[in-house]
Amino acid sequence: MNSIGPLIRHVVVLLMMFHLLAPGSGVQAQSSDETAPKPAMDIFNLNSLPDLALVNQLGEKVHFVSDLVKDHVVAINTIFTTCTTICLPLGANFAKLSNLLKDGDGRDVLLISISVDPATDTPERLRKWSAQFGPSRNWTLLTGPRADVDRLLKALSMFNPDINSHSPVVILGNGVTGEWSRGDGLTHPERLATSLAGIAASSVRTVHARNYFGDTLVVDQDGRELRFYSDLLMGKVVVINSFFTTCEQSCPRMEGTLAELQKRLGSRLGADVRMISISVDPEQEPPAKLKAYANRFGAKPGWVFLTGTKANISAVLHKLGQDVDDKQDHLSIFLIGNERTGLWKKAFGLSVPDDIMRVLESVLDDQG
Repeated sequence: MNSIGPLIRHVVVLLMMFHLLAPGSGVQAQSSDETAPKPAMDIFNLNSLPDLALVNQLGEKVHFVSDLVKDHVVAINTIFTTCTTICLPLGANFAKLSNLLKDGDGRDVLLISISVDPATDTPERLRKWSAQFGPSRNWTLLTGPRADVDRLLKALSMFNPDINSHSPVVILGNGVTGEWSRGDGLTHPERLATSLAGIAASSVRTVHARNYFGDTLVVDQDGRELRFYSDLLMGKVVVINSFFTTCEQSCPRMEGTLAELQKRLGSRLGADVRMISISVDPEQEPPAKLKAYANRFGAKPGWVFLTGTKANISAVLHKLGQDVDDKQDHLSIFLIGNERTGLWKKAFGLSVPDDIMRVLESVLDDQG
């Protein structure tokens, strides 16, 4: 770790500090039937949500994604003001939840209630309805044209044609990291606050990591332009090395080791693990040349070979502590990192695959 560079060490320290804020020994539910939100990464992705213009309880036009979800942690539920059953406790929960969020969390966490009866629920009705629960902050209540509201609820998988049968579901989402979970909206607000604090902490970790590594544009062996952090590192366990295709000594051995790791990883490669080989000779190695080299080692999806402009590749390698003036001086080192937890280790690239795999497994198993 020491030779990766002082800046990356600083990032890892920050990530470790923020990880301590994540829930683990938080407030326990007060009844056994409360269900904490559980991961549901297949709910949707941010790009699938329509950025519809709706109206909040103050009569202001807001765009659902760009104004409320993007760059924020959110809790989303559905209500309607003439409801006499679950909506009242859902509203009370959100009002209390808004005041439980600490200052650091509250700046980035937004609570969103969408009316399932927009024809009745004008901004004024929503404002009066929420006021009965006392003062709150960062709580937005939305209405708008029924067609738009229904479209949004369908995208969120919260639509029910019978408003009296709408579900007391709460969706917790992270517009920065893309994490989403779904749970019971009647869960004790203190437990929801703990979950949201953990999600907000992961946003901070992500922002710090993105700021350090950068979203420098690179190009893979298939000619796809990718952002280095957001498209390749974020949320993944990664194995990174540098190479050039005409190298006849260390590079073939390291790529051969990666080919063996690829076999051992099986379906995890491309899912939660990514292998990244970065050319130190980008001006002479266009995507087609990297593609032929990748095929030589049987590279499968999840193993990317990167090139790009000399400036961009140098910037990426510099952040990784692997930038060199002469390609012949590139390092025979694997950087193995768990971006989610902030754990990074090094392994000698010419070691036998068993040794490399042991380091990789220790990073894969890291819980932060």
